[in-house]
Amino acid sequence: MTIVLCGSLSLHPVSLGAAMHRAGYEAIGLPWVYVPFAMRSEKLAEALVGMRALGIRGFGVSMPFKIEILPLLDRLDPLAKSIGASNTIVNEDGVLVGHNTDAEGAARALEESVGSLSGKRCLVLGAGGAARAVVFGLVARGAGVSVANRSADKAAELASAAGAEVVNWADATSRDTAVDVLVNATSAGMDQGGGPTDAPVGDGAFRPGLVVMDIVYKPIATRLLERAKARGATTVHGGRMLLYQAARQFELYTGKAAPLEAMDRALRASIG
Repeated sequence: MTIVLCGSLSLHPVSLGAAMHRAGYEAIGLPWVYVPFAMRSEKLAEALVGMRALGIRGFGVSMPFKIEILPLLDRLDPLAKSIGASNTIVNEDGVLVGHNTDAEGAARALEESVGSLSGKRCLVLGAGGAARAVVFGLVARGAGVSVANRSADKAAELASAAGAEVVNWADATSRDTAVDVLVNATSAGMDQGGGPTDAPVGDGAFRPGLVVMDIVYKPIATRLLERAKARGATTVHGGRMLLYQAARQFELYTGKAAPLEAMDRALRASIG
């Protein structure tokens, strides 16, 4: 019996992905192992030498390494190249290929509520690495996407790169912008040790029929989602994006369909 090793590279040896991947392996009877590795930037190149030498099949990559890792890879999937970030490395017989599964994770999470994204009007708040993945993922599904960010220059750069539009931050966060989907891809609302911060959007932006997704998953019920739900909007928590990006990683590593129910149970048990 051959045991295959996968893992993750992050600042801390704690990984929600580990729980999901291990549950997936167990569910379909794969003798695979998943190990989270704590990493420093100056050791990334050495980690990838080890990946080749030891035949490690896949690595998940967490911030702040999703951009730093790019020049160390042999090849990039076209979507990862467009986004400019990779959260997944697949070892193809010694050739290290970078992918970005965050984009698909966001799209699949939203599709649970809206069905096809083709033709849907979407507003994404933020222009950082996570926002880039969300925007490119939605555009790839045929959605019409607008970007709002406190730094207008960053919003304009992202919109230009992805084929999206720019919306003024104040307008986007204070009133109804007549979109079908609103995604918070900023860190606003995250519990950073002192409890969750407030929502980046005023109540005037919410209404029945609007789908609101927050990519923040700690806490699951962010203040943004609580306020959106109170105003009649449909809400999608960040755990769904986390699940689907891990499921796509699982498929890239194993070549098999991800056992979503088992992975979802493991995720819920981990984040409460």
